[in-house]
Amino acid sequence: MASGSPSPADELLTVRDLIRYAVSRFGAARLSYGHGTATALDEAAFLVLESLSLPIDDLGPWLDARLTLAERLKLVDLFETRITTRKPAPYLVGKAYIQGIGFRVDERVIIPRSYLGELIVTGTLGPEGLGLIADPYQVETVLDLCTGSGCLAILAAMTFPAAAVDAVDLSADALEVAKLNVADHQAGDHVKLHQGDLFGPLAGRRYDLIITNPPYVAAAEVAAFPPEYASEPVLAHIGGADGLDIVRRILAEAGTYLTAGGGLLCEIGTGRDILEAEFPYLPFLWIDTAESEGEVFWLSAESLARRG
Repeated sequence: MASGSPSPADELLTVRDLIRYAVSRFGAARLSYGHGTATALDEAAFLVLESLSLPIDDLGPWLDARLTLAERLKLVDLFETRITTRKPAPYLVGKAYIQGIGFRVDERVIIPRSYLGELIVTGTLGPEGLGLIADPYQVETVLDLCTGSGCLAILAAMTFPAAAVDAVDLSADALEVAKLNVADHQAGDHVKLHQGDLFGPLAGRRYDLIITNPPYVAAAEVAAFPPEYASEPVLAHIGGADGLDIVRRILAEAGTYLTAGGGLLCEIGTGRDILEAEFPYLPFLWIDTAESEGEVFWLSAESLARRG
């Protein structure tokens, strides 16, 4: 935009105006979503609320709020950056949320959006839910494999207050971001970060609970990613020809690292049919969430010990 030329911000006075403008611009640009939002409206609302340091859970109270010129210019510029770079909104504002809890993100980590966050935070696994964990206070050790930003490890530390949580990732860059999140949430006494390949740094340790959201996207799908998904580290997505190479490795080793009464909670995307056909002797318990069906499984230590 040439210096001195009119800006859309000159006429967009309220939050409602900015939201409407962004939705129109995003729709015309045919953006892709899925990094915490599913529609142009949700994306616009997130960018506006987060950029203005407003609570992101309710747009309603702010719709008719008038913004300063500086705020309007900032938002219009942010919308244009979203369109021209095609970077996911959380990268542009440096923040993503799971179950309303915020975590720092940048291009060094995949943007957290795991279904496991819901299962951990809402107590679905506990005595009032599925009963897979009889008493959260009796969980003493938790492992988060492929931790990325560290969000699931931190949520586990919040949910299981007596637990020591180990969090492992192959990427040193991702662990630098996880370190910031651990500090932000004052979780350093409970969460320890380890660099390595899956169970590699953990010889001899056993856990009451292993949680993992590993890379599980097939190579051909990664190659066809829209720009938003291609902005994320490919290491955090690619899982081999059918997406399940890393999941197979976890299944082969997890039993060795579980306590007798422990269990494995794993997100795998859409590979359920493949796993059930390949491992007919494993009694997968498939757990649905608010936004997924048949993409998360639970296996007990006992069932993994019996694998054929």
